[in-house]
Amino acid sequence: MNPKAYILVVDDEEDIQELIKYNLEREGFRVACAGSGERAVTIARQEAVDLIVLDLMLPGIDGLEVTRLLKGNPETAAIPIVMLSAKGEEADIVTGLELGADDYLPKPFSPRELLARIRAVRRRSEKKAEAAEPDDALILGAIEIRPGRAQVNVSGEAVELTFSEFSLLLLLARRPGWVFTRSQIVDGIRGDNYAVTDRSVDVIVAGLRKKLGACSLYVETVRGIGYRFKEM
Repeated sequence: MNPKAYILVVDDEEDIQELIKYNLEREGFRVACAGSGERAVTIARQEAVDLIVLDLMLPGIDGLEVTRLLKGNPETAAIPIVMLSAKGEEADIVTGLELGADDYLPKPFSPRELLARIRAVRRRSEKKAEAAEPDDALILGAIEIRPGRAQVNVSGEAVELTFSEFSLLLLLARRPGWVFTRSQIVDGIRGDNYAVTDRSVDVIVAGLRKKLGACSLYVETVRGIGYRFKEM
């Protein structure tokens, strides 16, 4: 792992900015700080940021909108995001994960735990980059999946999926008929020991089915266990 990775810390509270900055720099990371969502987006688009620590509650555009903007732009979509959330923001956390955030940490948090999360997210990100997939199309019924481009076509029409939706669909589609538990889905699309609830998986599946339209029936619920992709 590159000890000089460049991390962007986004929080409107200067005390928290300085606390995170101090601990990251002590571990060898290079750190930039932003106090607003607008400034965070500007830095991420202009500089080679390796990871973003992003508070959800920000002045101007909030953390969810920052995540949406960055994950929706091919130039910044691959930047890992670790969200910081206050108590009572579970719905926002789920939304952030759907949009493609990589992990979250509730406030208050210990600097040691944040460092552990950052290292874990970077390891997963680096493994994904090393295992970049070929763009061989996976065609199942009316659904065409291109892993290398993260593209999905349904009956010939392009469908825009979030990172989480695409990853879940690809995981299931690669093994039609195979039943995946919710914890297996979490491990498959995020990495081992990812802190996420069963509810998050259900929400991702619901969003995916909505976008697949008539092909939503391909994603089957196995009651009491999890989900599977219908055998063709």
